[in-house]
Amino acid sequence: MTPITEVEGRRVALSNLEKVIHPATGFTKGELLHYYAITAEAMLPHLLDRPVSFLRYPDGPDGQVFFTKNVPPGTPDWVTTSVVPRSEGPARMVLIQDLPSLMWAANLVTEFHTPQWLIDSPGEADRLVLDLDPGHPATIVECCEVALWLRERLAADGIEAYTKTSGSKGLHLLAAPATRTTSSEISAYAKELAVEAERALPHLVVHRMTRSLRPGKVFVDYSQNAARKTTATPYTLRARPEPTVSTPVTWEEVAGCTDPAQLTFRAGDIPPRLRSYGDLLSPLLLPQRP
Repeated sequence: MTPITEVEGRRVALSNLEKVIHPATGFTKGELLHYYAITAEAMLPHLLDRPVSFLRYPDGPDGQVFFTKNVPPGTPDWVTTSVVPRSEGPARMVLIQDLPSLMWAANLVTEFHTPQWLIDSPGEADRLVLDLDPGHPATIVECCEVALWLRERLAADGIEAYTKTSGSKGLHLLAAPATRTTSSEISAYAKELAVEAERALPHLVVHRMTRSLRPGKVFVDYSQNAARKTTATPYTLRARPEPTVSTPVTWEEVAGCTDPAQLTFRAGDIPPRLRSYGDLLSPLLLPQRP
């Protein structure tokens, strides 16, 4: 029988707790659920009022991995959902607004991905994101060099940037525009930044997705600012052999990175970091409410 746990007054079914999800370390589903429970205070504000795309990996990263945008079958009626406009027609999506909803979703075994806008204003961006993706043999070390240049460039426009690991190979640079603007406008601005970065660092940066251009360079992906696109939510586990996490980092850590291992964080690393730093991305939350 599937265990039923009460979370803040809601009954949540938690299944297959002994199942290994991240095979490189033997990290189980029970450990995955525990991770989300103890990091929820930091993670939930970054999920609040943003429709979630689930990248599910119920049998681990070596099993079937698939995106789910529509409300999954069997979703409890107490989980908040909302109709979201899409080019192919409106769809109903999940919003993770509280701890019971987070634990229900975590039981699906999923990465959490969210757009750069809030449900009250679809397509009106309140965040800017640049995904720094290294092409082998480049690593996150090279991403850090590019991130530092972009930080200064954004500062010249009066915009403070923050950063987190992708939880995979690269870095995500995040910022909050002074005022909300359309996703198309923020996308155009993000593209300008990527093009300028390539012009300033031609040996290191490419702004086009063309695979043949990317070996040894950092692809500055600005496309995730489009209204239809999503980015890995801060603190989400990633579908990797080890339980790596998309982790906020300090600019001192970025500037001092000389080895990819320095910016590789796993589930067990996050609670101590939260005790030491708090949520390094909390300033991004301030402009969200008008």
